[in-house]
Amino acid sequence: MKKQQITLPNGETLHYLKAGDENKPWLVLIHGNMSSSIHYLPIIDQLREDFQILAPDLRGFGDSTYDTPINHLDDFADDVAELMRAMKVDRAHVAGWSTGGGIALSLAARYAELVESLILIESASYKGYPIFEKDENNQPIIGKLYTSKESMAKDPVQVAPMQQVMEIKNAEMMKAVWAQLIYNVKVPDEVDTYIDETLKQRNLIDVDWALMTFNMSSEHNGVVEGTNLIGEVTVPVLTIWGTHDLVIPRPMFEDTAAALPNVKKHIIEGGSHSPITDDPSALAQTMRSFIISL
Repeated sequence: MKKQQITLPNGETLHYLKAGDENKPWLVLIHGNMSSSIHYLPIIDQLREDFQILAPDLRGFGDSTYDTPINHLDDFADDVAELMRAMKVDRAHVAGWSTGGGIALSLAARYAELVESLILIESASYKGYPIFEKDENNQPIIGKLYTSKESMAKDPVQVAPMQQVMEIKNAEMMKAVWAQLIYNVKVPDEVDTYIDETLKQRNLIDVDWALMTFNMSSEHNGVVEGTNLIGEVTVPVLTIWGTHDLVIPRPMFEDTAAALPNVKKHIIEGGSHSPITDDPSALAQTMRSFIISL
C-alpha cells in the first residue's frame, strides 16, 4: 500500500495511508511514539472492507514533515483535526495506539464534533507518561520526575540511548529493543519494515517531553498542572490492554478507564504492547464489534 500526502493549512505535509469502502464509516488510526502509519497495516488489512480508513504519519514521524517542532500532544491532535477537515472527514471513529491514545483523547476533548467514538489501544495515560530520574545504578527513582526537557534528554536509560539509536539509524539495536519491550509476545514477520519506519522519527525528545507534560486530569502530575479536559471526553470509549504489556502498567490502564464516563474495557490475556501484530484478526474483531454495537 502506497502512502499519499497532503499539505495542511499549518504548512506541514502529512503522508498517510487511505483504504476501504467510500460508503462505509470513517476510521482514523493514530499511531504512537517510535512508529508510523505503516505499523497499522495488519489492522488496515483486516478492517478495510468494513470502514473507510485514514492512517497518517504524524508530524515528525514516517515521511511527514517536521518544519515546526511540537510542544504538546495537543499539537498532534490539531494536525489530525486539520487533516480530517482537509480530507472532508466530517466525523470518524478514532483509534489511538500507545502515545496515539493520548492524542486521540485530546482530539475527542477538543474537537468533539469530529469524533464518533474512541478506541484506546495500550494507551498512554490521560495524566501523561512519567520518566523518572535514575540513580547511580541506572534504576528509576520512583517519584522523582525530570522537571525540564534538557534534563530528561540526558536520561541514561530511556531517552539518550534511544535518541542515539535514532540518529545513527541502528536498525539491529532498535529491533532488539522492540523485541524485548514491544514484540515480547510475538515478533512479526514484517519487523524489518516496521523498524525502518521507526528510524524515520525526528522528534523523539520532543515527544517524550510532550508525554511528560500531557495532563488532562484535574490534578498535578508531578510535572504540570492538569487541564481537566478529560471531562470533555463523553463519546463511547473502548480501551484495550494486554496482560504482558511492558510499556503501559495495569494501574495506568485502569486509572484512565476509571476517568471516562462511557467506557468498555477489554483485557487481552497474554497480550503485549502490540496487539496489532500479536493477533490482528482478534483485535480487528474486537474493534469491529465495539463500533457495530454503538
